[in-house]
Amino acid sequence: MITILVLNKLADRHKTMINNVSEDLQVISCEWEDAGQYIAEADVLVAWGWMDIKALYLAAPKLKWVHALSAGVETMTFPEIQGSATVLTNSRGIHGIPIAEHIFAMALTFTRGLHLLLRQQLNKKWRRVPTDEIHEKTIGIIGLGSIGREIAKKAKGLGMHVVATKREITTELFVDKLYPPAELNTMLALCDFVVVALPLIAETQEYIRLEHFQVMKRSAYFFNISRGAVVREPDLIIALEQGLIAGAGLDVFETEPLPENNPLWERENVIITPHLAALSPYYLDRAIKLFTDNLARYMNGRDMFNIIDKQKGY
Repeated sequence: MITILVLNKLADRHKTMINNVSEDLQVISCEWEDAGQYIAEADVLVAWGWMDIKALYLAAPKLKWVHALSAGVETMTFPEIQGSATVLTNSRGIHGIPIAEHIFAMALTFTRGLHLLLRQQLNKKWRRVPTDEIHEKTIGIIGLGSIGREIAKKAKGLGMHVVATKREITTELFVDKLYPPAELNTMLALCDFVVVALPLIAETQEYIRLEHFQVMKRSAYFFNISRGAVVREPDLIIALEQGLIAGAGLDVFETEPLPENNPLWERENVIITPHLAALSPYYLDRAIKLFTDNLARYMNGRDMFNIIDKQKGY
């Protein structure tokens, strides 16, 4: 019997999906504060990547596999798990649809002037604002993983030119040109919209800095849906204040919730959303489906999906 501890309340349909994999499973679904009651017997731990599971991990002598319901696992790659044989996997691949839709909701808000019109509506003002189109504009994607590919696909459907950076130059169906990371500035200079879709690891900490905003078009819009720490936030604020870019759509920040005294709140050309780009009523259905597919592979000794290199963090 394999005991699976899930640190999230599951609907009956989710428990059924897991139990359908095998008769030799015990599924326990609980909130974080109750996990201590069950962790000692857990063979598999399913948690969110932002949870600090270190204390639970150290109290789990039977644990062989940790699965993150999210894509990010930055709090899960602590030294004890790095030095162990415990398998670590994530839910990479299920976030692309809502995040891509979120990006284009923000992009269209800027090009159609909705961010200005909504403010005017509150004051009952009837006044036209400048508008633009995204058709035939160039979107640059920094980090072409599963989320970046979904953004690229939707961008092509909207008639955009797509460029991206990627460590390995591969053939990509929806990308017009790929650039290696060393040529990031060359790519940025071409873009009307720039999207950051990088994981947060040591190499990507403050990856986007003032020098990058300085080479961008002054008419360009910048979007971050990865992690706040990937962008040097004071440099982004300078870029907005100096007009180096036209605006920014931000779902993630260095400090969350975003402090009330942060100057980003006051800027008319900034759209702020509270780290919800990946949220969807279908999120957990997709996450559990991915987990059960991996669980079947785990139980049958087959290669698993989304195994994290615990030293690299992705």
